[in-house]
Amino acid sequence: MTNERPLSALPSPLARIIAFVSILVGGLSGALIGYKLVDIQYDGVSATPLGLGLVIGAIVTAGGTAVIAVLVLRASGEWRDIGNIES
Repeated sequence: MTNERPLSALPSPLARIIAFVSILVGGLSGALIGYKLVDIQYDGVSATPLGLGLVIGAIVTAGGTAVIAVLVLRASGEWRDIGNIES
């Protein structure tokens, strides 16, 4: 009897960790960009617009990075499955 693992589209733990870290870095980058964009344009005293720029920038870029990360994880899983079938 051989110990073959069943085919699975689940990515490796390392790939999932890298995807998670990339989402965090993308969100941080978007937060910084959103903050500075509002900081350059806003001359008022209130910090509310700066906070909104920070939060909206973080959410938008983290969401976009998450979409790309999911697509990459799915493609790598399919690539691995195709390689296992052919060999």
